[in-house]
Amino acid sequence: MWTLPSVCARPFRVVAVAALVSLLAACASVGGSGGRGRVPERAAPVVTDPAPIVSGTMRRYQIRGRWYQPAEQPDYDVVGLASWYGDQFHGRPTATGERFDMHALTAAHKTLPLPGLVEVTNLANGRTVILRVNDRGPFVDNRIIDLSRGAADALDLRARGVGEVRVRYLGRAPRLGGGQVLQRAAVREAAPVAPVPPPAAGGPPVWLQVAAFDTRAEAEAAAGRVGAPALVQAASNQRGYRILLGPWTDPNAAERARQGVVERGFADAALIPGG
Repeated sequence: MWTLPSVCARPFRVVAVAALVSLLAACASVGGSGGRGRVPERAAPVVTDPAPIVSGTMRRYQIRGRWYQPAEQPDYDVVGLASWYGDQFHGRPTATGERFDMHALTAAHKTLPLPGLVEVTNLANGRTVILRVNDRGPFVDNRIIDLSRGAADALDLRARGVGEVRVRYLGRAPRLGGGQVLQRAAVREAAPVAPVPPPAAGGPPVWLQVAAFDTRAEAEAAAGRVGAPALVQAASNQRGYRILLGPWTDPNAAERARQGVVERGFADAALIPGG
């Protein structure tokens, strides 16, 4: 820590300090992080006026018979499903005591500190936003974050209702705001999935399991992003639903199709034998 000399005595020092402040402001600009390596990581925003964690929001709590333990999670970087909420809660208090504005760039999370900042990327199109987390939720299996209507619009997933996203925790939120759009346009169009040829007589067919979900509604919502006509069926273990493409008899063609759906954000896509 140093003391600034008299302004009149040191005019050059004042200019230098002003230049330094401008440089630091430029360094504090932020960008977006992409999903699964498709978009380069960018630095987290520099928050110079962090809001204190709201008392009581870090306590263990129970919803619908399940316990949740909020905690500091500096390495939180998770891919999962996002949903959104709007009119029904507009104007009502959030867990931090702030009023929920469905048009603002905010979100709800079950266990991250409140208020906090997260970077959310829609894996279907590369759109990225920074959101202020000021509420708890969503309390639905297989969903990791609840977006405000404004955030869902910025990510272009409101019409689908549910979408696959990557959520990265950035740290404490400022006392006010913190939300911003980082990337509006798609990073690049994913390669089209190869058309499915009819299986040759006598050839062992190969299917492509794109992804699995707990509910049929989630599976059908995701099937629209596959890039080819897909089959949604109950999983073989009678729990949940899966998205299938195929069959192929050429393993090379099947692998090209698998790579195509991976580029669309389905990192767990796998080839499976079928009858």
